[in-house]
Amino acid sequence: MAFDKRNLQVLANYCAAAADAMAYTLLRTAYSAFVKETEDFSCTIVTRDGLAFASPRSFGAPWYSGIDYSPVLDMIESYEPGDICITNDSYSGGVATHSPDIHIWKPVFFQGEIVCFVVGHIHNTDVGGAVPASLSRSLTEIVQEGIRVPPLKIMRAGKLNEDVAAIMRLNVRAPRQNWGDFNAQIASVNIGERKILEIIDRFGVDQFKEGAYAILDYAEQQARSVIESVPDGEYFFADFADEDGDSKYPCRVALTLRVKGGAVELDYTGSDPQLASSLNMPTGGRERHPLALVGLTYVLYTLYPGILLNAGTLRVARAVLPRGTVVNCVEPAAVGMRSLTCMLTQIVTFGAFAQALPEKMPVSAPGGNAIMNVKTNDRNDRPVMASIGPVGGGGGGTPFADGPDGMGGSSAFLKNTPVEVNEVEVPIRFLRYGLQPDTAGPGRYRGGLATVMSFEVSSPNTVVTARNRNRSRFNSWGAQGGGVGTLSRFTKNPGTDRAIELGNIDVVACEPGDVIQVIGPGAGGWGNPFERQPHAVLRDVQRGFLSAEKALEQYGVVVADGQIDEQATRQRRAEHQNDAAEVALFDFGPNRTAYERIWTPARYALLTEFLSQMPVLWRHFLKHKIFAAVTQEAANDTAMRAEMEEVFAVQRARFAALTQIAA
Repeated sequence: MAFDKRNLQVLANYCAAAADAMAYTLLRTAYSAFVKETEDFSCTIVTRDGLAFASPRSFGAPWYSGIDYSPVLDMIESYEPGDICITNDSYSGGVATHSPDIHIWKPVFFQGEIVCFVVGHIHNTDVGGAVPASLSRSLTEIVQEGIRVPPLKIMRAGKLNEDVAAIMRLNVRAPRQNWGDFNAQIASVNIGERKILEIIDRFGVDQFKEGAYAILDYAEQQARSVIESVPDGEYFFADFADEDGDSKYPCRVALTLRVKGGAVELDYTGSDPQLASSLNMPTGGRERHPLALVGLTYVLYTLYPGILLNAGTLRVARAVLPRGTVVNCVEPAAVGMRSLTCMLTQIVTFGAFAQALPEKMPVSAPGGNAIMNVKTNDRNDRPVMASIGPVGGGGGGTPFADGPDGMGGSSAFLKNTPVEVNEVEVPIRFLRYGLQPDTAGPGRYRGGLATVMSFEVSSPNTVVTARNRNRSRFNSWGAQGGGVGTLSRFTKNPGTDRAIELGNIDVVACEPGDVIQVIGPGAGGWGNPFERQPHAVLRDVQRGFLSAEKALEQYGVVVADGQIDEQATRQRRAEHQNDAAEVALFDFGPNRTAYERIWTPARYALLTEFLSQMPVLWRHFLKHKIFAAVTQEAANDTAMRAEMEEVFAVQRARFAALTQIAA
């Protein structure tokens, strides 16, 4: 059957509505706040061979809209009606990407034939392991990150596999909560199965099966038309996580974007080696893995909001993911913080496209969205394990509007959990949860403000975890003359003589009366701040988003007695115009600028070449040795190459000696 665009859109809407029904069922029946409030989950309908063609339109995390489930579907020998399968193992098919993400899938049969699968995942607040909430950047092996379930049938012909279920409940800190969420997942895929059968009843089975692939083809056509509007060329961009583990050396994600003839290649060569920490991404090197391409999905949607988002959208792209790097790690690497690295892949994708389309692309959100978790006990000594919400930065400024405050795309659009819900479920007292003034990067269109959370602990033996904190060292960049956002902060007992700045420590022991405060990173601005409309600056001052001092410093707007002093403002802006230097495409802030005077792209290229020749599990160690040895900026490229080759020679000799001893 040939589908015209109208009929195809009707079918696509029905399928999206079925995914919506799955998501709504999950929201209404889940136990944990992380699912029912934060919405860290996905619900997807995939073809018989695993390609996602329908997702919820406004529920859950959108990272998985282009997922390919075929690797795990093929790991099950056969299917029969009533089967439901499960996995959370990051090294079994590359679908589950860290252990808290429990993925399940159910075949939908019609007249004895599988017509599609209904699938989904939730992020469990805890799945056991070395630390509460299971994840910390300090962990070094995946076995420390909680229970691992290989792809298997958790339900066979409608009957629960009690042996597997018992193991899953035994090895987590909040078994009742996890099991409640799991039952919500089961309800979700059962609703999805019912909705698909209703669609088949309306359209016919052949039309449904053909339509699923037609939807993928249409999404590919839409994506290709968007990419054809991007100038052909090669564009490079890199960004950093604050630390690559227990060191003070940053973790680099580098991207070379190649655009040609309606297709794109995202080459991550130059990204750091696989780390002895949990920032690694277990992509398996798959060239259309969603973790590597979610930034492209966001770019396509930014340029064409009417685009269908599914696996067809990603056919225009391929990712180059070098084995043994932070974007394609090998076992036994820890992967729990892979979402922070995924945020970096989104940020560098936006940075690369901003060079191709400087007047169309917004500034990226800063990443570093801290997922706050609390392990404690209630008044009856019962254990409590809860996520109390994300604390992140805003969205970046755009060419036509300010960035959204307190949230952004690279935070996966996770929702906040209301204070009232948290205080009912967790024995803590909130002191503040809102927007932090003076955090937004200035611009003609400013970045979004950061979020601040402050709460007091009530029980002894409480542990707070802050997963994915970042941007405490390098600011979120601005573009087209826009300034950087402010750095993030994490403090225990702020404003007291017991105050401790925690940096990127993400597991904190607390006593009754201790106060935890976390402030997210501000997002960068877009365009010259001195071209911002003065009334927009005044509005931010009146709302408490911006101090009068910052209004003058960042925008040249003089605010006195709640009003703009127009004459003083004109004078201040005129002085700035006379002093203004040529505007760079990006502002990276002083810390990163100083860092890259030493660690230039050329020096990184030499480092990448050297490390690629070494065994995977040696690379992180050797990177640290080389960073320690390179302490001064080279005078020129020739001297730099000689200096680096000398450093490499020393490490190569030591490596050879060690391998000889090992032999």
